[in-house]
Amino acid sequence: MAARRASRYLIFATVCLALLLSGVAGTSVAVALEPIRTSFGVSVVLAGWVIGIYQLSLTASMPVVGKISDVLGRKPTYMLCVALFIVGSFGSALAPDMAVLIACRFVQALGGGGFMPAAVGIVADEFPQSRQRAIGLFSSIFPIGHIVGPVLGGWVVDSFGWRGVFWFNIPAGLLVLLLAGLLLRSGESRKRSIDTLGALLVMGGLSCLMCALSLMAYADSPGMWLLIGVLLCGALLIGIVFIRHEGRVEDPIVDIEIMRGRPFVAANVYNFVYGAGVIGVMSLIPMFAIGVYHMSYLESGLILVPRAVGMFVTSTLVSMFMMRLGYRRPIVVGTALASVSLILLAIEPGQLRLAGEELDGAAALSFIVLVMGLGVGMAAPASNNACIELMPQRAATITGIRGMFRQAGGAVSITASTLVLYQVGDLALGFRVVFVGLALALAATLPAILAMPRSPQRM
Repeated sequence: MAARRASRYLIFATVCLALLLSGVAGTSVAVALEPIRTSFGVSVVLAGWVIGIYQLSLTASMPVVGKISDVLGRKPTYMLCVALFIVGSFGSALAPDMAVLIACRFVQALGGGGFMPAAVGIVADEFPQSRQRAIGLFSSIFPIGHIVGPVLGGWVVDSFGWRGVFWFNIPAGLLVLLLAGLLLRSGESRKRSIDTLGALLVMGGLSCLMCALSLMAYADSPGMWLLIGVLLCGALLIGIVFIRHEGRVEDPIVDIEIMRGRPFVAANVYNFVYGAGVIGVMSLIPMFAIGVYHMSYLESGLILVPRAVGMFVTSTLVSMFMMRLGYRRPIVVGTALASVSLILLAIEPGQLRLAGEELDGAAALSFIVLVMGLGVGMAAPASNNACIELMPQRAATITGIRGMFRQAGGAVSITASTLVLYQVGDLALGFRVVFVGLALALAATLPAILAMPRSPQRM
């Protein structure tokens, strides 16, 4: 029994290490975005695709990996994801131009998108009696990566250039791959189909939408507007085909019967807006710190650390007391704090006061992102488990669907935000428009939160 327990905790540590790597990789690339843009001499809209394509690929890969993990087994799925992440990182480090970098980021995200659903499936199998706590603690792993990532990314960019951010992923990924091969059990596999066409439809529809938004920055002729209209119509048509396809296929990415349930719809409406307001906007904070607050690359990375600390503290506490707190209260309070922090980000530098004292640029920005972190840390573990509560026997699949909606929100948010920044021209004013808009969107999710499961079912 003791050996079995030790093995379970080693497995938990192994999957947490991959999540830590994912957190480090995500935040370090955010710090590198501005030097990537200047290195290739491209617009902010095109540079945004370095992050946007990652979100797009995550959106498509998460539900597919969740399904593959449920069908083929946890270990082979998990190891394939890690291998793809390593290959994508290697290609990104060597990318000679923006097109190759974007393509390699796409491959990197195909692997990275599988870390969470595959890991959730593994942990749900290993800890069936304490699933809520174990999965909730995952939410405290990402903040650790978000502490290490900005500091490491800022230092690497200052010392070795932006390519060093991608080189770092390779030895770390190989270590995760080795540990997974040694420790993970293959688990059960079930001979069922995988909805590859559904994944391609998701990717195609979102690609049309994101391309249309990006092209709006260059729409200076009737022909360009016609192309944008065609892309938007294409996104709508693909969406209709996707819904019809998912209703007919044997094992869909998104079970339409589940989606018809009010709590599930509400949860994923929230997930989409959460992705837009939290995942999307935070990818642009280092650019905001550099362009508006005139910080160095290292300083722009360090500015994300208070957010990660806040996330770690509140996500750990909420995970430990989730049975007592329920789901809705942490989500409501956390979302409110995130919305308030976005409003605070819209305040001009030098105008923020705390206890009557004016905060300077670095102190003000640190305080605001700390508030954001406290809110996200409250909402994340509760919203994660609220989705799984609807169908705990398919934890990996449900996690993949949840991730799909969050990453879709993040992808659309990044593309739309860079479009606003380009069109407004003034970086500070553009960011204010983005922050206020996303704050209002988060505040508008209250009805969706109230329709989600209230509290965990006791095992």
